[in-house]
Amino acid sequence: MNLRSIGGSALRVSPVGLGCWQFSRGKGLGGSYWPPLPDRVTAEIVRRSLEGGINWFDTAEAYGWGASEEILTETLTMLGRTPAEVSIATKWWPFPRTARSITGTIGKRKAALNGFPISLYQVHQPLSFSAVEREMDGMAALARSGDIRFIGVSNFNEKRMRRAAARLRSNGLTLVSNQVRYNLLDRGIESNGILDAAGELGITIIAYSPLAQGVLTGRFHTAAPADYRAIGIRRFLKDFRGSSLEKSRPLIILLDEIAARHGATCAQVALAWLLAYRGEMVVVIPGATRPAQAEENAGAMNLTLSADEIDAIDRESRKASL
Repeated sequence: MNLRSIGGSALRVSPVGLGCWQFSRGKGLGGSYWPPLPDRVTAEIVRRSLEGGINWFDTAEAYGWGASEEILTETLTMLGRTPAEVSIATKWWPFPRTARSITGTIGKRKAALNGFPISLYQVHQPLSFSAVEREMDGMAALARSGDIRFIGVSNFNEKRMRRAAARLRSNGLTLVSNQVRYNLLDRGIESNGILDAAGELGITIIAYSPLAQGVLTGRFHTAAPADYRAIGIRRFLKDFRGSSLEKSRPLIILLDEIAARHGATCAQVALAWLLAYRGEMVVVIPGATRPAQAEENAGAMNLTLSADEIDAIDRESRKASL
């Protein structure tokens, strides 16, 4: 497998990582968004991810206020994986805090991670009581002290991303990533300046919700009403509405046709497109609530789309995402 360098740094990761919001155990900010997973299911999800070639995991302080970090690293240890074999990306939650808590709370993050180092530390979102420059100063202090390896941000627009990158440069450091929503139904970063600026600055895009929280699997285009009730709050999202599903149906049909040619799935084709369309500047972090999903996500790294297939998906995606 060809690993990808995050922002040109020494941090090299598999093109697909595992997003770990669903490991929140029903706690904390958004913890009720996903049903709590039994520990045995979490362990199997992580195991199949590792066996499929995934070597990094994205979690956050806000995912259960440490619960996701704890169960992830406990599971990795139980599976016999050492810190040298995997990379952990986590995030500091900014609101309602100031940048002072970046250094003030790092001990809690390290304790929750059970001895696994923080390969990538990210500001989770832009809303804070401190300017982005103060936040980057706090991150720089952690990098200098060896508490973290590399620095990223999440949900930052172009202007804020540029400010963060400039401040880190003044500290002799580099902003390596911006984690943003990016998928075939939401391509906003291609037109709002984020993707172009990231390319210019050498910043990797970490695409979260790369399957539009399940819509791009095609499951919900044929689902019974009971299937919608089972997914909780997601059924109220725009992409799950009947009119939106009808609009994206031609894209799903195309993904299914391409998947059939490759012996793959719609989800794998959707992930493979993201990994191919802008080359190595994009990596993806789909989540999984079932072991089979984790195995399927990892399998996307073995799928190579032709140029014609990439172009066809691009055209159909633009119609669906308007």
